[in-house]
Amino acid sequence: MLAYLPRPPTDTSRYGTFPQKPEIPAFPVGLTEDSRQQAGSEPAKRSALLSNYLPLPCSTSIPDDQSLLQSRLSIADSEAVVPAKHRPSVSINTEELPKYRRASRHDPPPPLRDVNTRWYPQHALSVPNIPSSARSKTPTRSIVSVPTAERLQNRRCKLIDDDRLFSLASKQQRQRYVTKMGKCQVNLGNIQEKKRFLSDIFTTIVDLKYRWFLFVFMMCYIATWVVFGIIYFFDAWIRGDVNHIGDPEWKACIENVDNFISALLFSVESQRTIGYGSRIVTANCPEGVILLMVQSIIGSMIDALMVGCMFVKISRPKKRAQTLIFSKNCVISHRDEKLCLMFRIGDLRDSHMVDAKIRAKLIKSRQTKEGEFIPLEQSELNLGYDTGEDRLFLVEPQIICHVINQHSPFWEMSAESLKREQFEIIIILEGIVEATGMTCQARTSYTEDEILWGYRFEPCMSLEKGAFRVDYSRFEMTFEVQTPALSAKETQEMKELERQEHSTLSLCWDHLLQPCAS
Repeated sequence: MLAYLPRPPTDTSRYGTFPQKPEIPAFPVGLTEDSRQQAGSEPAKRSALLSNYLPLPCSTSIPDDQSLLQSRLSIADSEAVVPAKHRPSVSINTEELPKYRRASRHDPPPPLRDVNTRWYPQHALSVPNIPSSARSKTPTRSIVSVPTAERLQNRRCKLIDDDRLFSLASKQQRQRYVTKMGKCQVNLGNIQEKKRFLSDIFTTIVDLKYRWFLFVFMMCYIATWVVFGIIYFFDAWIRGDVNHIGDPEWKACIENVDNFISALLFSVESQRTIGYGSRIVTANCPEGVILLMVQSIIGSMIDALMVGCMFVKISRPKKRAQTLIFSKNCVISHRDEKLCLMFRIGDLRDSHMVDAKIRAKLIKSRQTKEGEFIPLEQSELNLGYDTGEDRLFLVEPQIICHVINQHSPFWEMSAESLKREQFEIIIILEGIVEATGMTCQARTSYTEDEILWGYRFEPCMSLEKGAFRVDYSRFEMTFEVQTPALSAKETQEMKELERQEHSTLSLCWDHLLQPCAS
């Protein structure tokens, strides 16, 4: 239901802007005498830092080995070595500091990382390489600025991925009211009065799926056989026939019934009129004759019900709708100087539909002027009901046309507004099956994404050897035509303006010609 509400704008500008380049870490300046040399080496260090702190792309991209080695060597060369005589005399316990060694040009290249691992920027200005005086002033700036740039890049990539997921989710949330095959996507729940289905038991059984229908079919017979077998065995056990098997002087009610299996076999033979002759009901007990009559009547009723349900289920005209096809897309173009919405239908069988009729419904949610929300409101689309064009002689594929006029719900819809709308068009084709005389109904639906603006269907009929031939390989083919992107209302307003301008110019021209005529 929420799928038919207006779509929220997927604009990534609401996330704000993000810096494309990370913040360049501050380069600490030591208290040295040769400040000019240090200032001259500062741009080289910044360029080296920029090569290491470039923003990571959202997709995984690993640099090659040669470029990685050159970048590391350039960092090692660009590091300025501060003379020891200019360092302040500060007592530092070297055992407490971690052991670091600067990279040299003669060192072997570092081992390459795994492809699956992520590349992190190198800390060229680590803590041991900074003078102690500068380290005390800016202790964390050069260390914190690098993860800050990485966090900004990660945040940007995350927001882009969230925006993509949001747009993908908005497409996945689109739920059809009727599928392309004609199945209604409506589930009924919380039905309180289930006994209403038992009052129409015939339709309930026919509507069951085939697996449940066959299960009910078998259980009806098996249940009656078992129930009457138990009754026969209980009667033989009460009368004592089980204890007098083989006694010629004993008058049994049912002969040769000495256990439950033999009673079950007698029940199956009696209901299915098999009659092997070894087990029979004698005239010594009237209850045996009554049970046999009751079982025969119940068996006949079950046969009539199950065979009737099986015949109706097999011959349902629902399968006939599988050979009635619809085009996958609707098209909008001009026909007879009118903007029309068109689709194509066809029948694959030689036995035609009798008294075929077609209807169309528009499913769209809306909100009234009073604020009431009407979900999935149904409105009728005129397919030629007043002129009789909705009644078809469906012997070849036909193009059904809906003229977009003042009474059409698409009167103010343009090619641009079509992309922002959310609706569904339900097509219903009804007719009588010529072979069986049953009424058949075929359905399909078109969403706003399946409507092509400025297209027409290609012809699929040709004349060959004195008869018309339909090429169903061209049934779905369309071609583009020149169609204005304006709505039917805007097109009519432009025509009225042109007509008014033409009438005004003609009046002015006539007014100017009157003095000349006089």
